[in-house]
Amino acid sequence: MAQPRMYGGWRRQRSIGIAGLGLGATMSLMGGLVVIVVAASVDPGLLLYLGPPFLLAIAVMIIPVQGQSLGQWTALRIRWSLAHLKGRTRYVGGVMVEHPRAFQLPGVLAPVSLLEVEDGRGGQYALAWHRRTGHMTATVRTAPNSTWLAESGDVDGWVANWHSWLASLGYMPWVAWVSVTVESAPDPGSTLRDQVATQLDPNAPAEAHKIINDLVASTPSVSANVETRISITFDPRKFPASPKTRLEAIAELGNYLNELENSLGNCGVSLLGRATPAHLVATVRNAYDPAARGETNRLIFSDPGGFSTNNWSDAGPMSAQLQHDRYVHDSGTSVSWVWQEAPRTNVTSNVLAKLLAPTRHSKRTTILYRPWAAASAATALENQRTATQYKSEISRRVRHQVSARDRQDEERAAQAAREESMGAGLVQMSMYVTVTVQDEEHLPAAIAQTESAAESSRIRLRRAWGSQDVAFATSLPLGICPPWMLQRMNGW
Repeated sequence: MAQPRMYGGWRRQRSIGIAGLGLGATMSLMGGLVVIVVAASVDPGLLLYLGPPFLLAIAVMIIPVQGQSLGQWTALRIRWSLAHLKGRTRYVGGVMVEHPRAFQLPGVLAPVSLLEVEDGRGGQYALAWHRRTGHMTATVRTAPNSTWLAESGDVDGWVANWHSWLASLGYMPWVAWVSVTVESAPDPGSTLRDQVATQLDPNAPAEAHKIINDLVASTPSVSANVETRISITFDPRKFPASPKTRLEAIAELGNYLNELENSLGNCGVSLLGRATPAHLVATVRNAYDPAARGETNRLIFSDPGGFSTNNWSDAGPMSAQLQHDRYVHDSGTSVSWVWQEAPRTNVTSNVLAKLLAPTRHSKRTTILYRPWAAASAATALENQRTATQYKSEISRRVRHQVSARDRQDEERAAQAAREESMGAGLVQMSMYVTVTVQDEEHLPAAIAQTESAAESSRIRLRRAWGSQDVAFATSLPLGICPPWMLQRMNGW
């Protein structure tokens, strides 16, 4: 019996710094140490004044708290507390609001607007336009092929084609990032009835109507609604044609979107089409107001024009409140996690099956891919290889041995550099998981189930403390990328 193919090789990006610190923090630490040594040689009594602050600085930078350093955790807690005191963690809508910013989405989604675009085939699709950055996000709805019913060779081919698709993004600098989201939610069964009712031909024989209606009636009353979507975020400023207007940018975007869609068909998914404005509004509305899922799904299939897509009037919540450990919005309470550690061992292609499996609660799992430019990928990987070699050499000289984890990290860095030289692509990955319940009494059970499923999938999640709204927004098809936002805030 053939053994299933194993996958791995991912690794956390590391700097050449000491104890996991960045290069700047390491240089500051070394500079402080030099100052203390010089001061001690002049007057040993100065150690009483310089030693404690130096030790405190080391503790703040090195001591881990909830997956981050003590300094980062303290800064995040202070920022959240200040925002809470200023009333910036609460959003309340109104029934009658007459000002230009009425009905905008809360938090980081405030600059996002909805554009309805002709697809050139007689239909329309939606673009999420970030008015502040200019990014435009198009969402493709897909239906993944089951890996349980396919031959192992076919599954390996899908994975290889998906890798090739991601690698091709390194030659498209106008593709900022790609997010793949699997959303599951309990469905009371009305969605199936509405779908069948809208597709029945009234002129069909009565016997055919009876057979279809009997099949619908015999289906389980409670089922799971699972949706997989791929959201591609474009940066129009990097298009080769240098579009001058928004209309020209959308025309260029449509051409590249067609190209990316055509190559997705070989990655083990069936394309269901691009998300329409009504579908995008319904997706966002269901996330904020899970109690309205049945009604919005009914409108999608029976009356798509019933959604108002102007000013996001049907998408945004009436109220939302950010708490340090959760996000309360309309009829739901959500808890979000971020990816802290990838599997340490090689895994099979279905490693995320338990995490993606439907539960009694609404759940969204998003993997965010940020392609690295092919022109600079080799340099980046060589720098990573040098950093791991330097770290191993320091360990060898200080402790006279290299830990097994450091040795494995060095091997993976060298492997990544070799694979890139043979044509492989380089992407940065992150993961976000959001679970939503309608009754807060069910929240502890939902949290325990999600964290247990993540452990079964060999990944480690960390609660998005103080940033629940950002992680919540990242799992929506609106083009939010927290790593890019953090780099932009730090001026990188």
